[in-house]
Amino acid sequence: MTAVTTVPAAPARARRWPKPTLLIGLTLLAVLIVAALFPAALAPHSPTDFDYEAILQGPTARHPFGTDNFGRDVLSRVIYGTRIDLQIALFTTLFPFVFGTLLGALTGFRGRWADAVVGRIADLVVVFPFLVLVIAIVAVLGPGLTNMYIAVSAVGWVSYWRLTRGEVMSQKKAEYAQAGRVLGYSPSRILLRHILPNAVTPAIVYLMTDMSLGILLGASLGYLGLGAQPPTPEWGVMVADGKNFMATAWWISTFPGLALTLAGVTFSLIGDGLADALRPRA
Repeated sequence: MTAVTTVPAAPARARRWPKPTLLIGLTLLAVLIVAALFPAALAPHSPTDFDYEAILQGPTARHPFGTDNFGRDVLSRVIYGTRIDLQIALFTTLFPFVFGTLLGALTGFRGRWADAVVGRIADLVVVFPFLVLVIAIVAVLGPGLTNMYIAVSAVGWVSYWRLTRGEVMSQKKAEYAQAGRVLGYSPSRILLRHILPNAVTPAIVYLMTDMSLGILLGASLGYLGLGAQPPTPEWGVMVADGKNFMATAWWISTFPGLALTLAGVTFSLIGDGLADALRPRA
């Protein structure tokens, strides 16, 4: 009989019930996604129509969140803004996550000159404060969401690269990776099919936190006039629109600010729950 040699299994993950924080976060995310997909069905008014007879009107039955200085319904603008801000959360993290994770896996696995070159580039990027560098790039390219995505992608990949690189460098010394080499598996198979699935967990958890930071970054740039442009119903732009009316019409900035807080808490809860769910068994 011929003995069959198999590769030792990668570290198993404990089977556990999801934390309440993960369930709450996913529930809140589902609410935000519904609002983003079906804003016309949920919003009582158009987010861009002016109503000069209802300018700066406080919360009422007709306008539960009040109206702004152009008579636009704040509730409708907050609901429509969900689509823009979830888009910002996705597009400010998707490319940095994919690019940084793959690059970190490659350099962590190969090492040598590739790791040294990418490391020097990463050091050059992190020399400058993140927000300052993003603002500088957007200022050069011009305001707008597309340029904001380009600026964040050019800077944000470094965190994912560092996380994945460190994990890959640790996992490639594990027994299952060494056994794959003994059995003659190709380096690409060892990396992509065995090491990377076990090394990507920290990057996934960080992705959730980064999404909440992406929303806050988009709101900050929108507040400064470098992100979404009026009359786009984006939460940061809405907060900026109401900054001159805080004493007389607090609702213009308050309700978009609460929406920003809710979105940030949502992704933070998901990240905390995923960190526990994906933690390897001791």
